[in-house]
Amino acid sequence: MRIVIISGLSGSGKSIALNILEDSGYYCVDNLPSQLLQPLIDHLGDQGYDKVAVAIDIRGGDSIERLPQQLSALRAHGIDLQFLFLDAKTDTLLKRYSETRRRHPLANEQRTLTEAIADERLRLEELAELGHHIDTSDLKPNALREWIRQFITPDGRHGLTLLFESFGFKHGVPLDAELVFDVRCLPNPFYDAALRPLTGRDQPVIDFLEAEPEVLRMRDDIARFIATWLPCYVRDNRSYLTVGIGCTGGQHRSVYFAEWLARQFQTQARVLVRHRELAPTQTGNQTGNS
Repeated sequence: MRIVIISGLSGSGKSIALNILEDSGYYCVDNLPSQLLQPLIDHLGDQGYDKVAVAIDIRGGDSIERLPQQLSALRAHGIDLQFLFLDAKTDTLLKRYSETRRRHPLANEQRTLTEAIADERLRLEELAELGHHIDTSDLKPNALREWIRQFITPDGRHGLTLLFESFGFKHGVPLDAELVFDVRCLPNPFYDAALRPLTGRDQPVIDFLEAEPEVLRMRDDIARFIATWLPCYVRDNRSYLTVGIGCTGGQHRSVYFAEWLARQFQTQARVLVRHRELAPTQTGNQTGNS
C-alpha cells in the first residue's frame, strides 16, 4: 500500500492537494484524527486499497502531536509512506481567509485571525520538517496542482529527491527552501531589450549568461557546494532537499541556474525543477526584472 499524508497550515491548499490525489486514483480521507490513522490503514488494506491519501491537521486537535511517532512506526513496518506539508506566509493566509470568509479552526472570540495563524504555525512547527515542504504563498492553483503531480509520480528511484526552485527576491524567499543562493550580483539579461521577454530556458539568454565568466564561476561554485554536502543530507535520511536560486524577478538568471544545476545532478538523485515565477509550461514572455 502506498500512503500519502498531507498536513500543513489551514488555508495553504490542502484541499487542492487532496483533490489531485483523488483524481490520481487515491482513496482520500480528510480531517482524520491522527489516532485513527493506523485503524484506517488496516481497514483499507483489508479492503484491497493500494493507494491512500489522508489529510491530518490542526482540526484533529491535540492528537496531531502524536503524528511524528506514528509516521516513524509506519515506516519501520515497511509502509511506502510520503509526507507532504503545505505552508504559506501569514499575509497570504490572511488574504485567503478574507476572500473565502471561512473561519480558521483556532479562531474564537478571544483570538484574532492573525493570532490563530501564529498559534497554528507554532503547533505544527515540528511537522514541517518531516517530509516534503511546499510554500504555496505565490503559487497559482494550476502551478500547485502540477507540483503535487510531480510529488506523487514515482520514477522508480528511491532515496533523496533534489529539487531546484528558481524564484524572484522581489516576491519573497520561498519558505520551503533548505538552501538558498542569491545570483542577483550577476549580469542581468533584463536590461537587454531583445532578451527581456525571454526566460532562462531560452537559448539567447543562455548564450548571454554563459558568455560571462562570473556566471560560470558562481555556477560551478554552487554545484561544488551541493556536491560536497549532498551526502550529508542523504545520511540524514531526508526525502527531499530543496535548493532555492533567486534573482530579482525570477525570470532569467535564477531560471538558467536551476535548469543547469538540475542537469548536473540528474544522475546522482531524483531531480525536480520548479520555476515559481513562471507559468508551468512557460518558456518566455514573463515580465519583471530578473
